[in-house]
Amino acid sequence: MSKNEVLLEVTEKHLNTGLRGIPVGTCRTSFVTPSEGVHYCGYPIAELAAFDPEDIVYLLFNKELPNEEQSAAIRQDLSNRAAVPGDLESVLKNLPKSGHPMDWLSVGIHTLGMMETTNNWKEDALNLIARMPRLMGLIFRIREGRGENIPSDDTSLSMVERFVQCLDLPNADSEKMKKIISTYLVLHMDHGGGNLSTFTGKAIASSKATVYSAMAGAMNALSGPLHGRANQSCLEFVLKVGTSDPAEVEAFVRAELAANRPIFGFGHAVLRSEDPRATVQFELGSQICPEDENFKIITTLREVAPRVLAENPKISNPNANVDIASGALLHHAGLTDPTYYTTFFGWARVSGIGAQIVDERSVFRDGKGLPIYRPKYIAEGQNLRHVE
Repeated sequence: MSKNEVLLEVTEKHLNTGLRGIPVGTCRTSFVTPSEGVHYCGYPIAELAAFDPEDIVYLLFNKELPNEEQSAAIRQDLSNRAAVPGDLESVLKNLPKSGHPMDWLSVGIHTLGMMETTNNWKEDALNLIARMPRLMGLIFRIREGRGENIPSDDTSLSMVERFVQCLDLPNADSEKMKKIISTYLVLHMDHGGGNLSTFTGKAIASSKATVYSAMAGAMNALSGPLHGRANQSCLEFVLKVGTSDPAEVEAFVRAELAANRPIFGFGHAVLRSEDPRATVQFELGSQICPEDENFKIITTLREVAPRVLAENPKISNPNANVDIASGALLHHAGLTDPTYYTTFFGWARVSGIGAQIVDERSVFRDGKGLPIYRPKYIAEGQNLRHVE
């Protein structure tokens, strides 16, 4: 067996475990290692954090970083696609304000698909990526009761600039917001092929449902508290800590553990060290908001929580993950309602999921695409050895 081969014997212990550890396909856009975390097309995420989101979109779809000419071209291409082909505002204005922002995001993506679907996997994926900034800005403004006098979409701007322009948040530092959101998007764009939202999107697309239907389903998967909504829970956890004093933070962490409550923002299924995406965000925070109270709290948690968690030998990775810092930075930028944080995760992940859908539908198997997903389920009580 070569070093690139994977030997796996499926046994009864693998059943009813959420497909954990069961290889089902290949992924060209990203992979995760225990020491360096997520890599996009072979590049460790720490090397990509300072790039603009448009360049990472190019990377995920083309499997190489763009040169100067290609970088300009992807920006122009996304700009050309950015105009929303219908009255999205009216649809959003009729949604229940009590609905979670992730539900609004799913409905918004479906709406964009009903307005225009080309049935070309790559065209639809790129069109959706280009229109996400406007959808995101409209969700914020309309849901918060600022649905009047929304500025028209200047599609000549970058994706992040278009969102900030549409949002037009009073008293916000737009330059800090642009930097924080740009970094956030790059860090969250992809994370292998088997996370729930990505797998869900690809599974839906395997039925030849549209990119928009697949992506709406992916956002619904992402909305759960065990997946993308963890970043909302993490900022709520930080606000609950309420102090950056090391002794008080340690007492708080120990009390949460004693009450069998989770310590949000720490641990990772694959990594065995601090998530490089967390490290990047801590470095960003130290540059732009070192005196922000929430940033000071997470800085203390970064020191205290791993030490306390490491006392439990069952915890294989007590270190900070990507969620610990993202909420504090978004909060500092003026985005103070944590219920919106998962929509940023969804916005970012549209690029990675879109690129993977394109690969699975039009690249793999010499362009024929993968067959529809159809995992095998075993009748309860049936012996796996007798299943054909």
